[in-house]
Amino acid sequence: MSLKMSYSDQELEVMLDDLESDLVERKESWAGDAPDKGRQAVCAFANDLPDRRKPGVLFVGARDDGTPAGLTVTDELLLTLADIKYDGNTLPSPTLIVQKRILKGADMAVVTVQPADAPPVRYKGRMWVRTGPRRGLATAQEERILNEKRRYRDAPFDIQPVPSATLHDLNRLQFEQEYLPNALAPDILAANDRSYEQRLSACRMIAAAEDPIPTILGLLMLGRRPTHFIPGASILFLRIDGAELSDAIIDAAEIDGTVSQMVRALDDKMKSHNRVRVDITSGRIEKRMYDYPLTALEQLTRNAVMHRTYEGTNAPVRVSWFNDRVEIISPGGPFGEVTADNFGKPGIVDYRNRHLAEAMKVYGLVQRFGVGIRLAQSALAKNGSPPAEFEVQPTVVFCIVRKSR
Repeated sequence: MSLKMSYSDQELEVMLDDLESDLVERKESWAGDAPDKGRQAVCAFANDLPDRRKPGVLFVGARDDGTPAGLTVTDELLLTLADIKYDGNTLPSPTLIVQKRILKGADMAVVTVQPADAPPVRYKGRMWVRTGPRRGLATAQEERILNEKRRYRDAPFDIQPVPSATLHDLNRLQFEQEYLPNALAPDILAANDRSYEQRLSACRMIAAAEDPIPTILGLLMLGRRPTHFIPGASILFLRIDGAELSDAIIDAAEIDGTVSQMVRALDDKMKSHNRVRVDITSGRIEKRMYDYPLTALEQLTRNAVMHRTYEGTNAPVRVSWFNDRVEIISPGGPFGEVTADNFGKPGIVDYRNRHLAEAMKVYGLVQRFGVGIRLAQSALAKNGSPPAEFEVQPTVVFCIVRKSR
């Protein structure tokens, strides 16, 4: 998508008057703390946290209310402003245009800053962002959002290579005996004369056949020791004899390994702690009710593994099984089209880890995309259980499944 490179005089004058815009910064002159704050603004415009995908504008020679300050715009000032791109304080170097414009009948220096192709951008090692008229340092969650914005333009995170890993860190036997037979039809697999590296590359498990560096996906699905490279790639399971984390723990396991190994080990844990009640008095046919329908727990925990963030965190997925409920915590908030307001609504789905989702489907760990929560809620209803509850925060999704009555 092509970006607008500059604005007309009329557009700039409208922007001068918009006091709530996240695309505008005004400075009366380039003296005092203005050079420092102006560079912070350039950094914020380049980061484009609100994802406007439009250039931001730094006006030098304008008051806070947008009226001209009567500044004399010299060639020296224009050169000084242009040097923002080259002085090495803002990295990666911003793409900007510096112009002398006549706006509202007066000279102004106008710095037009393009959104960066590869955010985050930092000024003197600090990441500046802008939301509305507020300019400030990025929070941890805002930094994560900027990292994910970069992945829209670069390779998605789950198929980015891990330079410290080698081909020997992948389990070839698992790939050839488990993954490929599920990924390809038997006749296609039999006729396929590609090399091992070519097959790995075709499945996005390595960067390329000629550059066989394992990807995040490869390590998650085939890695011999995934947590050596992705520290948060594990599941913490706790069975607590009570209703509070401070109560006695009667079973605890930190489950690691490949995604398929983790999910199946967690399934076994949940089966071992689930209980069934048989009602033989309320009807002619006995009725079985589980504390928790296993289908619901499987759907919700697999969703947590699939949709979590594996970037910038060492936190595992947490499954805490209390006497009255099961809590599931997935690191990473909503992604893309999914927001806190539309989370779980039919038809609203997006994937932080699209290729991981596809690989989990190959293994049969998920059947259809975008229906996990609905399947879980349906299973809970059939079991006579309350619906699952969700608390969606910027950096975590918190789910509660309550014991059937």
